[in-house]
Amino acid sequence: MSKEEINLTPTRLRTHPHTTRSRLMLEVASQLVNRRDYPYLQARISLREQGAGEWPLTLFASDSPATIEEVAAGRVQFGIINPSMVLKLAALGSAPFKSPIPLRVIAVLPSLDSMVFAVKDETGLKTFADIRARKFPLRVSLRAQPDHSLHVIVNHVLAAAGFSLDDIVSWGGQVRYDAGMAYGPNRIGAMQRGEIDAIFDEGASAWGNMALELGMNFLSLDESILERLESLGLRRGLIQQKYFPKLPADVPTLDFSGWPIYTHRDTPDAMVADFCRALEESKERIPWAQQAPLPLAQMVRDTPEGHLEVPLHPAAERFWLEHGYLA
Repeated sequence: MSKEEINLTPTRLRTHPHTTRSRLMLEVASQLVNRRDYPYLQARISLREQGAGEWPLTLFASDSPATIEEVAAGRVQFGIINPSMVLKLAALGSAPFKSPIPLRVIAVLPSLDSMVFAVKDETGLKTFADIRARKFPLRVSLRAQPDHSLHVIVNHVLAAAGFSLDDIVSWGGQVRYDAGMAYGPNRIGAMQRGEIDAIFDEGASAWGNMALELGMNFLSLDESILERLESLGLRRGLIQQKYFPKLPADVPTLDFSGWPIYTHRDTPDAMVADFCRALEESKERIPWAQQAPLPLAQMVRDTPEGHLEVPLHPAAERFWLEHGYLA
């Protein structure tokens, strides 16, 4: 057998059966979550050495604050959360977190968004504080997913305004947890059927104009409420009339922008650099707006579409600097 016949080139190594079967599963998963009709859209991926007992690298694409606790415990090394300001709550130890968690960001997927507190115009409610002042028996729809970030934020807003969901029920109202997005038949459809008066949710661009066309209005957050929320780590936002023509004016609310990719402060530099390198190498293949490449130069800076609520991991900052994404 010649030397050339037994030489394993990098090309041959990449077609090793172990690599092939792992890539096969990852590629199949990628195709499944890219289908619009596919229900299983959250991904949790663990990697290890062949035959090892432990899984030292786990990546979790979740929108739940509960994943942050898994990162803190070392069960997950890289996670994704929405919105960015949930990381600030964790860093400060604000509820639902019991103590500060030292998190660091790798990059932030840009997504300009706001919390929307939409009510039927016929209720006469104009601000969130009006609900308590009038002890209004509101029939409100919340998203059924129990671990979604919006429940954390809604609870903070209620507390800052001096009442709770239980209070709404005690005033004769109703709190529903409905499956699906705000624009779906269980949510805005329920409003059209006269079953509810209000929808509290994010994703303003997806359903805000639809709600306004159907005779709903957006409640504003008073300055005193916003100041209390900012002290906890939440970020004020603004629903701008230019994007929602039926609004009589801009509406002060909370920001819901950004999908940060994050890790623990103590995640090894080499592991972080490997993640950044893989992200850069795959940016052309990950679908983005109009199928453009991931905007990495935007994703590693603080922007209105994706705030850096906690600092970049030092290894990530070095990588983005060395590769020209940061000045």
